[in-house]
Amino acid sequence: MGLPGTSNLNTNDYLVLAGTFHGVHAITKSLTPKLPSESSDRAWTYPDPTVAPTGIESLESSFFRLTVFQTLTGTKFLLFTDPSMPNTDVIMKGVYERYADFVCKNPFWQMEMPIRIEAWERSLSQWLSRR
Repeated sequence: MGLPGTSNLNTNDYLVLAGTFHGVHAITKSLTPKLPSESSDRAWTYPDPTVAPTGIESLESSFFRLTVFQTLTGTKFLLFTDPSMPNTDVIMKGVYERYADFVCKNPFWQMEMPIRIEAWERSLSQWLSRR
C-alpha cells in the first residue's frame, strides 16, 4: 500500500488488525447509550430510534486511517488509507458494488470463505488504479 505505518505488514498482520478491529467494533456497538423512553418507566430507546447503533466506523493515527463499512448481512470491509485521503466513503461504496457484482453473484463462492475470484480481483484493481 505504501503507507508509512503499514509498509512492513504481511497478510497475517492484516488479519490480526482486522480481528482486533472487529472486536473493538462489536464492543463500541454495544456501548451505544440507551435513554429512558417517554412511553414507559421501564422501556429504553437509542438516542435516535430510527438509526441502529453502528459501532466505531473509523480509527485514525498520524500514519494511517482505518475505515470500516459493514453491509446489511454483516460483512465488513476494512480500508487502510493515508489520514488525509478524502472521500473514503466513495471508495468503500465502489468496493461494495464490485463485491455484490462479482462475489455475491458467483454461484461457486461460499460465505465465510476467502474470496479467490479472478474477475473480482481484476475489476477491483482496475477501478482502484483509476482513483
